[in-house]
Amino acid sequence: MARHTFLGSVAVAVVTGLIGWYIRVTTPLQLTIGDVLVDPFLARSLLAVAFAAFVFGCYRLSLSWLNRDASKRRRHDLRNVLRLGFGLVGLVGVLGAVTDQWLGVLFSLGVVGFAITFALQQPLLSLLGWVYITAKRPYGVGDRVRIGEVKGDVVAVDFLVTTLWEVGGELVSTNQPSGRRVTVPNSIVLSADLTTFGGAGGEYVWNELTMQVAYETDLTFAREVMVEEAEVLLGEEMHRRIEQYRDELSQTAVELTVDDGPTVNIVQQESWLELRLRYLVNPRRATRTRNRLYEAILDRFEAEPDRVMFPLGRNR
Repeated sequence: MARHTFLGSVAVAVVTGLIGWYIRVTTPLQLTIGDVLVDPFLARSLLAVAFAAFVFGCYRLSLSWLNRDASKRRRHDLRNVLRLGFGLVGLVGVLGAVTDQWLGVLFSLGVVGFAITFALQQPLLSLLGWVYITAKRPYGVGDRVRIGEVKGDVVAVDFLVTTLWEVGGELVSTNQPSGRRVTVPNSIVLSADLTTFGGAGGEYVWNELTMQVAYETDLTFAREVMVEEAEVLLGEEMHRRIEQYRDELSQTAVELTVDDGPTVNIVQQESWLELRLRYLVNPRRATRTRNRLYEAILDRFEAEPDRVMFPLGRNR
């Protein structure tokens, strides 16, 4: 389909270009409006159409190569770059063909661009933010991020705005999609806090599950139960991700010890103890994984009432 579009655009460019060049050289029509000869304007218009058709065909052909060789995330970024590049080339070419003043067009665009810089500072900052996102890749399409006060999965990164599929927010209290799409200006990445939950910063993140037990609880047994259930649910997948996590850390200057599997930390409160299970999980499955772990661990605890006891107070 893209090849057909390219060939059709080239055919239109060749036909209109030859016709425009012929009219410009020979002026065979001798059409006038008042005392003005129309032939030169018609020739320039046909040449502009030819140039626009050729640029469009090259753009479509480039997109077809992009869709064949690049990943989905990479296609999105390169598509925006191609759109901007071919758009600028097409604009300069069409204006140059119509006015027949190529250097004048470039100079005029420079003057206009200088004026626009003062009139449209915020959009230009957003465009600069898009350049930063494309070059440095702090996040990309498909990543879960928090930009300023907004958290969600990145749906699109356009020239001026980033579109997020909201997670959490005002409608839901867990890390689940709310169904709303939120757009934030790209300029915000230059001034606001940016947090990535997977993607550019690694596919998995550390999460915790907290269980409250009484002081009389057999802590060794309770900790073993929590680790066992985490191993059953997460298994080899977590161990592989821990190795990847270590590899990523080894490429930085951060000195950090990473445990081989799930761990349980004990936090003392006024009248109970908190057992905090720490494990590695995909951020999009964090809530589902926590729920399954909680149900499995609670069943094991309730099956051993002599070894695991729960606080009786209502102030928890």
